[in-house]
Amino acid sequence: MLEGPSFLIARDLPSACEQESKWIYNTYHVIELSKGKRRLEDAEEIGTTKSSKPLDPVEKENSISSQQNKSVNQGSEGDHAVSSSLIGQIGRDLSISCLIRCSRADYGSIASLNRDFRSLIRSGDLYRLRRLMGITEHWVYFSCSLLEWEAFDPFHRRWMHLPRMTSNECFMCSDKESLAVGTELLVFGKEIESLVTYKYSILTNSWSPGMKTNTPRCLFGSASLGEIAIVAGGCDSQGNIQSSAELYNSETGTWVILPSMNKARKLCSGVFMDRKFYVVGGIGVGNSDMLTSAEVYDLTTRTWHEIPDMFPTLNRGAEDNNMPATSKAPPLLAVVKNELYAAYYARKEVLKYDKKRNLWNTVGKLPEQASSMNGWGLAFRSCGDQLIVIGGPRSFHGGFIEINSWEPDDGPPRWNLLARKHSGSFVYNCAVMGC
Repeated sequence: MLEGPSFLIARDLPSACEQESKWIYNTYHVIELSKGKRRLEDAEEIGTTKSSKPLDPVEKENSISSQQNKSVNQGSEGDHAVSSSLIGQIGRDLSISCLIRCSRADYGSIASLNRDFRSLIRSGDLYRLRRLMGITEHWVYFSCSLLEWEAFDPFHRRWMHLPRMTSNECFMCSDKESLAVGTELLVFGKEIESLVTYKYSILTNSWSPGMKTNTPRCLFGSASLGEIAIVAGGCDSQGNIQSSAELYNSETGTWVILPSMNKARKLCSGVFMDRKFYVVGGIGVGNSDMLTSAEVYDLTTRTWHEIPDMFPTLNRGAEDNNMPATSKAPPLLAVVKNELYAAYYARKEVLKYDKKRNLWNTVGKLPEQASSMNGWGLAFRSCGDQLIVIGGPRSFHGGFIEINSWEPDDGPPRWNLLARKHSGSFVYNCAVMGC
């Protein structure tokens, strides 16, 4: 049995093959070799769906070359992982070119080959290069049990269990927000009198304290775009409603204060659409009714402007006319291919936003098992080019959770059942990570 990097280049490729063929050839053998090795106990199994936004060929190669050189130069002196050629005779640069084309589902196995592969994958350099290449793989994190998180790979339809969060009982029972950005999952909550953040990293498969926002907050609107995320609004530990906003960079682990919104609001939702950040709905100061306006932040001009009546008072059935707005979930929104969708949970309908006319149109029904309590307990998210709905029927004696997907088109939703699992049917938090 042949082992070691030499196995990857056991024969020469025909001279007529292009470099892309060499990438495919070597990538295949990296994966085949890794399958015969023991996986590291702490190596993460990750699933994938791929979408690619091709760059100009010259721009792409220059960017990749620059980042590969950067990853070498930034390494510590004497670090064997940095100086290693990884895959024997083909060299470090071509080795990395192979690895960024591998599925993230194989990274755990590849990391088990030796220290060099493990260090490279844990450094995060591959994910930065993948982002430059426009290679994005989405998978879903959600929690149906306090402090317990599951991950689901919608491409391979595989479940993964994350390590249990380590926190006190106060945090466990507090209102929590979640946000996936870069290679991190951030969970915001409260411990006794202070608001705190926990961070899960896919590079180490572990939880650690996260960097706190400049203005501690909960019940805010948020969304991510690549390695950055924005949080806006919410309320502080004393319940004061905020108008402030901040930008998080997962590469540097820092929060930067942004200009404040025109209106303070909590229990709002955030999305990125057309590379702009939208904060929709919520509850304002001195008014217990849901706000129907939205605000949009332009990353280029660093300015906010308001969109009146962007989100009408949905989810108001005869049974909840007297129900306070604070008992209802924030707007359930998702953006797919720069089109905005909403879950009208009172009628179990899916709506699509008309940007030009500032109107919402009904496109069809939510999955049959998608139950909620005034919108709470139901996850409605975008996952690459698909809408994902996670939920299950109400039950006091256990139950199951379903994950349904639909790739929006011109017709009504045709939901595809991706998976079903015995679990609590109430989704406390949910986030989608693309990297």
